[in-house]
Amino acid sequence: MAGLPGESGQVGLTLALGRLRALGAKGLRVALPIAGHPLGLSGPPEFNAHALDAGEAVIATGAALGLVPEVSAAGPEGDQHIEVVWRCQAVREAPPADVPSLSEAERELAEALREATEVLSRLNVAGSGPVAEAALEAYRARAERGREVLAPGYPPRAIRVLELAQRVGALVDIAYMAGGDGREHGGAVSASEITARAEALRPVERTSRRAQVAAYNAYVEERERGGL
Repeated sequence: MAGLPGESGQVGLTLALGRLRALGAKGLRVALPIAGHPLGLSGPPEFNAHALDAGEAVIATGAALGLVPEVSAAGPEGDQHIEVVWRCQAVREAPPADVPSLSEAERELAEALREATEVLSRLNVAGSGPVAEAALEAYRARAERGREVLAPGYPPRAIRVLELAQRVGALVDIAYMAGGDGREHGGAVSASEITARAEALRPVERTSRRAQVAAYNAYVEERERGGL
């Protein structure tokens, strides 16, 4: 980790977590922002910009600090070494943007999945093509290998919401692979059908991301409410 208050250089994760606790951190929250949707962020703009570039961040509650991963690769193709450095920056102590409760996330997932299924079925884009089929098989294999998606101690509803959100997210990826955005084409081949597909998938993708953040952050939320 780099940029940690009180440290002049990079430090290992174990020392960094201990230092964060000493600085007042009571928990860690996940943020999954994309352009136009600063999901889980609270500012300031400089930190939000870095988090948006990375597509993810971690917020240390109680310490007004945030962490953004910087990923670098070294070595020849096929034999690369990947290094991740979490850079620490000051954040604004404020409620995170657009994070629902677990009950809201679960309800929204069910509604969004039903609506998207109706639209995609009407457009005849169930996810055809070899790339989409391979992605579906890979997702099924991952789902079968294990069900422990969160650490012990999380509320059962959080596990249920995360599993559903990840399943919805995988189906969205598969639907995109089936055509419409420069990759394989499924049943929707006209420009109007491609646009309709994107419009149908966009809110579902957003709902999936919101639900994942709600699930990942459920433990911290429960602790702050005194439920754990």
